[in-house]
Amino acid sequence: MLTPAFDLSQDPDFLTVAIRVPYARVSEFDVYFEGVDFKFYAKPYFLRLTLPGRVVENGNEQGSYDTDKGIFTIRLPKETPGQHFEGLNMLTALLAPRKSRTAKPLVEEIGASEVSEGGVEDEDGEFDWEIEQSPYEDASEGALNPQYHYGFGNLRSGVFQRLQDELSDVIDIKDPDFTPTAERRQKRLAAELAKFDPDHYLADFFEDEAVEQVLKYNPWWTDIYSEMMASLAKNQEQENHAALVSFSEEEKYQLRKFVNKSYLLDKRARRQVYYSLIDILLAYCYETRVTEGEKNVESAWNIRKLSPTLCWFETWTNVHEILVSFGRRVLCYPLYRHFKLVMKAYRDTIKILQLGKSAVLKCLLDVHKIFQENDPAYILNDLYISDYCVWIQKAKSKKLAALAEALKEVSLTKAQLGLDLEVLEAAALLVQEEEMAGEAARSISRQQTPCSSPEASDSEEADSTTSSETEGSDSEQGELTGSESETADPLRGPSLEGGSTLLIVDGGVCRNSATETSDGGPGKPPASSRALGGSGPLVEELGDHLNSTVQVSELDSAAGSHSSVRGRGDWQTPN
Repeated sequence: MLTPAFDLSQDPDFLTVAIRVPYARVSEFDVYFEGVDFKFYAKPYFLRLTLPGRVVENGNEQGSYDTDKGIFTIRLPKETPGQHFEGLNMLTALLAPRKSRTAKPLVEEIGASEVSEGGVEDEDGEFDWEIEQSPYEDASEGALNPQYHYGFGNLRSGVFQRLQDELSDVIDIKDPDFTPTAERRQKRLAAELAKFDPDHYLADFFEDEAVEQVLKYNPWWTDIYSEMMASLAKNQEQENHAALVSFSEEEKYQLRKFVNKSYLLDKRARRQVYYSLIDILLAYCYETRVTEGEKNVESAWNIRKLSPTLCWFETWTNVHEILVSFGRRVLCYPLYRHFKLVMKAYRDTIKILQLGKSAVLKCLLDVHKIFQENDPAYILNDLYISDYCVWIQKAKSKKLAALAEALKEVSLTKAQLGLDLEVLEAAALLVQEEEMAGEAARSISRQQTPCSSPEASDSEEADSTTSSETEGSDSEQGELTGSESETADPLRGPSLEGGSTLLIVDGGVCRNSATETSDGGPGKPPASSRALGGSGPLVEELGDHLNSTVQVSELDSAAGSHSSVRGRGDWQTPN
């Protein structure tokens, strides 16, 4: 027999069951309903549901069949008109046979009566989420090959002995079957300290444009939460808020595929299930926000890396240590490492818990899909997520509400993370202030120091040359320095070592290097030379009337300087 796709909805007086049965024999079908039992048969489909409320056969029931879509629609009258049926979208729970529920108390009665009484008290009474617990006592050291538990409700053990190679890339803990709970925590804390990178943290702290963009993103639960708060403001009943969360056809299909189970959990195990749920939701909220709802190949890594429950099989004693652990891992592992993201994921988790188990189930289905598409992260579905998807459908809504309130009362500071964040930030800010002050001082110094421009120097030299031409009738004297073996050029003066020459300009001396580039490129004389020697005839005429005497003297060789030539010449203007 095949289990058909189905969907349930309600109005104040009727419960509507829509069943999709393509290619069924419409002429041969049976429908049975009484109380909370509902059965439908149309070969080859069979559907049996345990309804969350009672229905009655009073002649007002209705049925129809859409031949184009292949959907049966059956409207069942409620035994109590106006009653709200909770959990109509928890499809896995609806598929559970009602008689199988009696197996749980029968099994529990075999054990100690205290466990059974504690279980009843936990289900019906208020739950103290901040109760102090003693650490789990491991097996005695004398026990041979003790095995430790993990997974949903700590119900699994021995898995990693068979799948060690596959799981080595999924979890951080090595050999979890033989690692005590306390040792797991010690190794996790040491690994986080070793992984923490102050440079990466400070880079995100000062350059937080990308982080601010991520913080502005509104995930799918934001609008639903706003609608819920608006409904509460109008004094509407919160039990109707489950209808605000809808499931896609793919999600409904996955819900029908889950195998319904009953979980035998004592009080300690139930508390661990709720605590680990917070841990997984925190990691999911971070991942959804930083990817802005667009899953990628790193999504599975992000979720399992940020959740100590999934990668270290961690157990918890209170809500605060869950938040501290999550904060540490956000600042150690993912791409964006900012404390604001820790607090944003914390507030998102509170909103999801307040929306109820429908919202929680939708998150878990999303995590299940991410892990299912990643090899080998799918093993975490078998250890945790699939069981969570089945268990949450039967969880009490008031427990989730109490868990949300307990989470709201917890506060988290940077100092509690144990990574010296405040010291790092203070030191970085101090260095930044010193650098800014030094830069400001250098800027002021540059503004106060006068700088000469090459153009101004050239202009001054040109003016000096012009003055020497107009006053050429006067007899002037000049000193020059040159090589021993070379006669001074009438205009440029003698050559110096390295190809330099001296120019006689109005009785003064200036150097001209053949490689000088400050005035127009290599090989070009300075502006003063071009101004003085621009006319060929003038150069020849001045050369004819130049009478100079050159005296050569050697400088002290120990001084390491070149030879100098001293000369005196009389410049006369021709008549």
